[in-house]
Amino acid sequence: MNKKKIINDPVYGFISIPSELVYDVISHPYFQRLRYIKQLGMTHLVYPGALHTRFHHALGAMHLMGLAINLLRSKGHTITEGEEEAANLAILLHDIGHGPFSHALEHSLVSGIQHEAISAKLMQELNVHFGGKLTHAIEIFNGSYPKKFLNQLISGQLDLDRMDYLNRDSFFTGVSEGVISFDRIIKMFNVFDDNLVIEEKGIYSIEKFLIARRLMYWQVYLHKTVIAGEMLLVKILERAKYLSAAGENLFAAPSLSYFLKNDINESNFFLQQQNLEHFTNLDDQDIYAAVKVWVKHPDKILASLCKMLTSRNLYKVEMSNEIANVDRIEFLQKAIINLLNIETEEARYFVFTDKIQNRAYNAGVGNIKILMKNNDIVDIAKASDLSNLESLQKTVEKYILCYPRGI
Repeated sequence: MNKKKIINDPVYGFISIPSELVYDVISHPYFQRLRYIKQLGMTHLVYPGALHTRFHHALGAMHLMGLAINLLRSKGHTITEGEEEAANLAILLHDIGHGPFSHALEHSLVSGIQHEAISAKLMQELNVHFGGKLTHAIEIFNGSYPKKFLNQLISGQLDLDRMDYLNRDSFFTGVSEGVISFDRIIKMFNVFDDNLVIEEKGIYSIEKFLIARRLMYWQVYLHKTVIAGEMLLVKILERAKYLSAAGENLFAAPSLSYFLKNDINESNFFLQQQNLEHFTNLDDQDIYAAVKVWVKHPDKILASLCKMLTSRNLYKVEMSNEIANVDRIEFLQKAIINLLNIETEEARYFVFTDKIQNRAYNAGVGNIKILMKNNDIVDIAKASDLSNLESLQKTVEKYILCYPRGI
């Protein structure tokens, strides 16, 4: 069978599947599941075009890896064919541990488990399935492979994962502020002392990349309506889990039912193989099918929350630099208690506070290094003459207050 396929990608044009092993990994059910998990979760509630999947994103990141490796070879750096295939596999599988609506899921059904840990475990499972052929890919993914720069292409402040999702998310949302010069940035890649660096000529493209990332966070990923949709789903799953723990038999696909009925957390997730089996059987469709049915559930709180989501009558979200006034929170809680005739402790499903963070550049973690013409290595925050670039290192924290509209 011919496994050297090409895929027509709306962002980059034709993407080639570079080897038979890569084709077989893409064909595996663990990877095919990503077709049914949206890259941007609830963002389509604001930007209707944001319906692309993690499957798209993984293929796009692999395509950029191919471009980066060809470029580094052209500059005299030795990367064997085996290393190229391993790097392609590592970036292809970097998001394989994401669950449906992953950030909502990480806060409710499987508390405290980071998708990176699940990705690492699934890569080991695949390595067993493929007879150890993914060993080098796993080493590159976790940073233990001798050539450090290969890991930096996957995980860093300027990795190919970020480069693809900024490019792809701006394309599908139509938010032009997120468009970056990915091809120009890749052409400026180099390796110095086994570290990935950017040649001095690329400073302005990197500045635009960092600013685009900050703007995409405020305009897309942390948009108030996106937060409202995600918070609503978190509260729905919280309530469903509470009812299941109380013995209620809720409609749900078997794998979703498993997570509703069992307390799966960071300490016990990897102890039982069935946890992983059920997790890899979950996708967006399971969650949304359950929400549609729960609209008619006799529990007033679950039904109300599900109606809010299916009719897009989302929380009102107030974002501020200050924590919300306690009197105002109490006033809103009393209003919802009277309106829905619910108990005081049940008001937390409808009126609550939280906080969000945005940090465009995390100096100290995989810094972006600029290779100057005199061979000095300088951090981008120091090399740039943009006065606001240093401010991108600061973590901007905002407080949010959520409550139903019309109370």
